[in-house]
Amino acid sequence: MLLLTIAASAKLSVKEPCSNGMILQQNTNATIWGHATPGIRVSVTTGWDGRTYDADTDGKGVWKAKVATPEASYTKYEIKINGDGGQLAISDVLIGEVWIASGQSNMEMPVIGYFNCPVEGSAEIIANTKLRDKVRMFSVRQDQSEVLLDDVKDCTGWMNAEGHGIAWMSATAFFFAMNLQRQLDVPVGIVAFPYGGTRVESWLPREILEELGEPLEKHEDYSYHNPFRMYNSMQHPMQGYTAKGFIWYQGCSNVGFHEVFVERMSRMVERWRKDWGDADASMPFYQVEIAPNIYDNDPAKSNAALLRKAQHEAAATIPNSAIVVTNDLVYPYESDQIHPCRKQEVGQRLAALALNRDYGYSYVPCYSPEAVEAYKVEGEDSGVGVKLTNCPNGVDRWHGIEGLEVCGPDGVFAAVTDAYFGWDGYLRFSCKEVPQPREVRYGWGDFKPGNLHNSEGLPVSPFDIKL
Repeated sequence: MLLLTIAASAKLSVKEPCSNGMILQQNTNATIWGHATPGIRVSVTTGWDGRTYDADTDGKGVWKAKVATPEASYTKYEIKINGDGGQLAISDVLIGEVWIASGQSNMEMPVIGYFNCPVEGSAEIIANTKLRDKVRMFSVRQDQSEVLLDDVKDCTGWMNAEGHGIAWMSATAFFFAMNLQRQLDVPVGIVAFPYGGTRVESWLPREILEELGEPLEKHEDYSYHNPFRMYNSMQHPMQGYTAKGFIWYQGCSNVGFHEVFVERMSRMVERWRKDWGDADASMPFYQVEIAPNIYDNDPAKSNAALLRKAQHEAAATIPNSAIVVTNDLVYPYESDQIHPCRKQEVGQRLAALALNRDYGYSYVPCYSPEAVEAYKVEGEDSGVGVKLTNCPNGVDRWHGIEGLEVCGPDGVFAAVTDAYFGWDGYLRFSCKEVPQPREVRYGWGDFKPGNLHNSEGLPVSPFDIKL
């Protein structure tokens, strides 16, 4: 659809996302691929250095060439492809940083928002952001397949980040890319293939689900929960498009299944890296914590809190992985809104992880405080201390704390609004309503937003610790 055809045969073609306007990962051997008659040779000539690379088609007529890319720049190049009696040209090619974005609806949610679900600040962003040729996104539209597909059925092509183009980009991925581009000053490309409502099992191949004993039948009433079919139709055609790493926003549909989440998330990341030829886990995988929301009518179950805990365990277990906390990024009226509006901060926090961990900006704060232990203060009946990591300059408040609770032997929790953070890294407090504390928790529940951050503005991760 987006190719300039010079004298193309009926057979010679390229495979998305290799099309006009694409961004290739800098300083690497990037994949260019397509189709032609089986058993013939195709040549690929890159416009930045005039080098020609040969690739032979396999038995299915697929060819792949690995081309050496230069340093990132805003110079536009052309790539010429010859073979099978025809010639094609891919134009408007940029070299920069490329990331893969996937997950469910909070990754799919566009900058313009959903019906009755706005994205905060979207009108100003759409009207005033001019990032043409600086941020581009390629989006795969929703699809499911019983069998593995080599090509996507429907996509947007590469869209530039301005006006109408921004409006329909994944908001989380766009704000991530925008923050990267501003800091790195290179083109940033996103290959996005999220699908609203999907479970982790939707993005695993059939053979792994069979090994795990997962039912494979279709869900007619909740088709977005279908296992393996999104992997077949949306992930599989993108496999191996050269990128820096992955960003992932998913988990809502796995609430209630936290016992198996860590294993399945770990298997998914392991498989995706294998699909991208990443044997040494050099491609980072950054998750987003599910937002506070009333997922269950029985708050005593704390299923959402347990799923968040599993997300953090997965991030700690998976090599070269991390997670951003969203506990503070909701408004009170969003308790039953599964798509909270504050996507700019989500993208910023993901970008901070990448900048700090992958691009050498070690001074960029990127890690939320985590509670690692708690104890009862000796000599104080109601005194409690909680050890918090990642607070080198302390916390942002001692009073008016929301989301912090403590309970005694009766299991009844009382709110704690005042606490002191010491040089030793402990948050200390007492609660006169609970003279014999037994358990302390923060942000623990389906919808239990908190407002405690480190001094750099990163929110404390939800926790629940027995004393």
